Amino acid sequence: MDLDAFYAAELDQHAAVLAATREVMREPFARLVALCAAAARAGNKIVFFGNGGSASDAQHLATELAVRYKEDRAPITAIALTTDTSSLTAIGNDFGFEALFARQVEALCRPGDVAVGISTSGNSENVIRGLRAAAAAGATAAGFGGRDGGRMREVADPFLVVPSDDTARIQEMHITLGHMLCGALEKELGLL
Repeated sequence: MDLDAFYAAELDQHAAVLAATREVMREPFARLVALCAAAARAGNKIVFFGNGGSASDAQHLATELAVRYKEDRAPITAIALTTDTSSLTAIGNDFGFEALFARQVEALCRPGDVAVGISTSGNSENVIRGLRAAAAAGATAAGFGGRDGGRMREVADPFLVVPSDDTARIQEMHITLGHMLCGALEKELGLL
C-alpha cells in the first residue's frame, strides 16, 4: 500500500464531499436551526436518534447541547434515545428492534419538540418509524441522511442529505453539520 497516496485520496474525498455539501445544505440547515431555536425558546426539547455510528452522533450532539459546545452557557434541552439500555433492551425484546425509537418518541415527544433521525442510508426502519411517531405527536420530524435520501425523504423535513454514497464521508458531514447546529443555536439563542 502506498500510504501517502491513501492519505491524500482520503482527504481529497472528504474535501469533495464537503464542497458538495456546502452547495446544497444552506437552506435545509437554516430551517433546522430555526426550528431547533424555536423549540428551545419555547422550553421544548431536541431529540436525536440513529443506529451504530449515527447513535454515537446522536449522543455526541445531545451532549454538546445539554452541556456546552463552545463555552459555558445555559443548557439546551436535548436527549439521545440511544443511551438508556433498559429501555432499548425492553423495547427490542417486547416490541422488536423496529420499534426502538418510535416507542421512546411516543413517551417523550410533545408538540413543539424537534426529533432528529440520523441514518446514512435513509432507510433504517427504526429511524423512519421514530420520525413518523414524532410527526404523529406534533413534533418536527427532521433528519440527517446520505446517498439519495432513501425512505426518510417521505418523513423528514427539514432533511439534510449529504451528497455522497460513502458511509464514512456521510458520517463526517453529519458530525460537521451537527457541530454547526450546536454553534448556530448558541449564537441564535444568545447563550454566548
